[in-house]
Amino acid sequence: MIDASQLPELDNDEIARYSRHLILPNVGMEGQRRLKAASVLCVGTGGLGSPLALYLAAAGVGRIGLVDFDVVDESNLQRQIIHGTAWVGKSKVQSAKARIHDLNPNVQVDTHEVPLTSENALGIVAPYDIVVDGTDNFPTRYLVNDACVLLGKPNVYGSIFRFEGQASVFNHDGGPCYRCLYEEPPPPGLVPSCAEGGVLGILPGIIGMVQATEIVKIILGIGDSLSGRLMLYDALGMTFRQLKLRKNPNCVICGPNPTVTELIDYNQFCGVPTASEGARPTDVAAGNEGFARQGVAEIKARLDGGWAPFVLDVRKPHEADIVKLAFADALIPHESVGHELARIPHDRDILVHCKMGGRSATAAKVLVDAGYRNVTNMEGGITAWAKEIDTSLPTY
Repeated sequence: MIDASQLPELDNDEIARYSRHLILPNVGMEGQRRLKAASVLCVGTGGLGSPLALYLAAAGVGRIGLVDFDVVDESNLQRQIIHGTAWVGKSKVQSAKARIHDLNPNVQVDTHEVPLTSENALGIVAPYDIVVDGTDNFPTRYLVNDACVLLGKPNVYGSIFRFEGQASVFNHDGGPCYRCLYEEPPPPGLVPSCAEGGVLGILPGIIGMVQATEIVKIILGIGDSLSGRLMLYDALGMTFRQLKLRKNPNCVICGPNPTVTELIDYNQFCGVPTASEGARPTDVAAGNEGFARQGVAEIKARLDGGWAPFVLDVRKPHEADIVKLAFADALIPHESVGHELARIPHDRDILVHCKMGGRSATAAKVLVDAGYRNVTNMEGGITAWAKEIDTSLPTY
């Protein structure tokens, strides 16, 4: 911890701004100066990154780094409260920087408008005291964890899905890391993203504020952090639970005999295809998966040429209430496809789609394993169809 004599001073305007902190016995002038001296890297400026970045800025954290290479989409605004309608279609990190400076012009905001990768992560993470994980995918979570362990940085973790959230602090005060909790990632497609599974808009606000609280406590050196504990929140039941976490003595990165000593290929580790591997191939022939993957433009051309497949929508009924393809033949949720094979003909080609292509790929594999041939997955799903083919359809 920095010696108090080396901490930056507060000017009169800052004293007025932070007055409610200054009269807290556990904060005071020294604590506020520690917040001003601190630096935090926020990986992601979405659902979790929005509230936590705002509250860190409001609290007076002196330097905030923002990592994100996405642009603001209208669907973000239901939960990503750092952004506004005027910023739709524009850079998320620039939107977040503008909002932070409007809230507190004293904060230094660094923008890293790039994907966080194994090649750049150590260089981006190194200058900051604390890293906060506001990501929504497993490759980046493992990347953030490993970079933090290798550099000795606390990793303040949060995760949300539908009506539930988690939070913890990893690699801090001798506690476990993310790999101690989740040694291996789940199989690809098993855990839907928020875009596929949905999320209550208020939920990331609650978890993001927990993350911000943990960061402030670490900076000030007060309270008991969530290191060694996993907080579980259920919004529907309005319940908070805790699970004790212990370091895994055989952890591959934070254990006494680590086998991961440098950053790895996290897409490969999590089984996620990269663009170079053809995440959206356009040829019709089925590959090793046993089914073809085609983009919406290729599918539209085939349909216009007379192709007449059996079109299977594997979304939930409430999603079909929002928008559906007029030429779909059946609606069977992807987890029920294996039990509803009698509704799916064997004597026709099969075209499977969902919202974005993930669940439909899972369903396509079920069909192939059940003996169906000439199965095609619509890459990008009905969302891509609405954006690229029939723009009169709504997106969600």
